[in-house]
Amino acid sequence: MVFILDRQIFGGIVAAILTASFLVGLSLAQNVPASFVFGDSLFDVGNNNYIVSLSKANYVPNGMDFGIPTGRFTNGRTIVDIIGQELGLKEFTPPYLAPTTSGSVVLKGVNYASGGGGILNHTGKLFGGRINMDAQLDNFANSRQDIISSIGHPAAQKLLGKAIFSITIGSNDFLNNYLIPVISAVEQQLVTPEAFVGTMISRFRLQLTRLYHLGARKIIVANIGPIGCIPFQRDVNPIAGDNCVSLSNQLAQLFNTKLKSLIEDLSTDLLESKFVYADVYHIVEDILQNYISYGFENANHSCCYVSGRFGGLIPCGPLSKVCEDRSKYVFWDPYHPSDATNVIVARRLMDGDSNDITPMNITQLVLS
Repeated sequence: MVFILDRQIFGGIVAAILTASFLVGLSLAQNVPASFVFGDSLFDVGNNNYIVSLSKANYVPNGMDFGIPTGRFTNGRTIVDIIGQELGLKEFTPPYLAPTTSGSVVLKGVNYASGGGGILNHTGKLFGGRINMDAQLDNFANSRQDIISSIGHPAAQKLLGKAIFSITIGSNDFLNNYLIPVISAVEQQLVTPEAFVGTMISRFRLQLTRLYHLGARKIIVANIGPIGCIPFQRDVNPIAGDNCVSLSNQLAQLFNTKLKSLIEDLSTDLLESKFVYADVYHIVEDILQNYISYGFENANHSCCYVSGRFGGLIPCGPLSKVCEDRSKYVFWDPYHPSDATNVIVARRLMDGDSNDITPMNITQLVLS
C-alpha cells in the first residue's frame, strides 16, 4: 500500500513538473513573436547556398544528423536553432536568401547570418562571396519594410519590440583577416592588436545602434569564443604543441573586454533597449577544460577531418573521414562545434547565471 502511494506521489510530482515545463515553454513562445539572427558560419543556416562563395556547407557530411546538408556548418543544429526550439518556436528561422523566405514567413523571423562574414567589410574576402554585418543590416532593413507593408507600422513596431535578435560575429575578423597566415604578416606589423580591435568595436557600435534604430529592443550579443583552441588554429600554429594558441585567445579576450563595455554603454544610452552579453568564451572554455564531465571524449580534434595533427588543415567535405560518434567530439570540423556542444551552449544561454550571460539570461529576457 505504501509502495502504491509512493508511486502515486512520484507520478503526481512528475506530472506537475511536466505541466510546469509545458506552461513555461508555452509562455516563452507567446512572448517571442519572431526571431531575427545575424552573424557568421556559427549561425548561418543556408544563406551562402545562394551566393558564389568558397565558404559553403551544403554538402555531405555536413548536416548528417540534421537529415540533409542545409548549409549549416555542423553535423546537426546551430546554437540559434536549439535556442529557437527551447523557446517553443515551431520552425527553424529560415535563411534570408531562400526564395521561400517571403510573405507571412518573414513575420516569424529571418536568419541573415553568412559564413565568412565579419564586422569589417573587408573581412573574409579570400572566400569571395560573403555577407558582412553591414550588408546583413541592409537585408534586415528590407525585411522590416516588408513587415511594415504587411501589417502596418504600429503592429510592426510592436512585433520588433518583442522579437529576439541574436548576433554572433567577429571571429572571422581575426581568423580570416588579421590572423591569416603569411598574407596578414604585414598588417600585423603595421596595426597593433589594440588598434585593430578598436576599429572592430567602433564599427560594431554603429551597427548595433543602427539595429536599435530599425526597431530592435531585445538584443543578444555573443562574444568571441576561444578561437585559439579550434583545430584549425592548433594545426597552423604547431609551436603551441598540445596547448591552445595563446595569441588568438588573447585577441579574442581583448575584443570581448571592450565588447562588454560597449554593450553596457548601449544599454544605458539607448532608451528601452535590453542588450544582453553572452559569454560564449567562458562557456566553451569550461567545456574544453572539463570535457569528460560533459560526456565528451575528444576536445581538440575535428570529428570531420582530412589532415593535420588535430584534423584542422582542410575543411570538412565529401572526401573527409568522420568520427564514429559525433556526440563525443567538441568540434565537428576545423572551425565549428558539434551539435552536442551547441546544445550545451544554447541551454546555458537560456538558463545560465551571470557568469554565462548578463545582465539576464534568454529566458529572463523573453519574459521581461
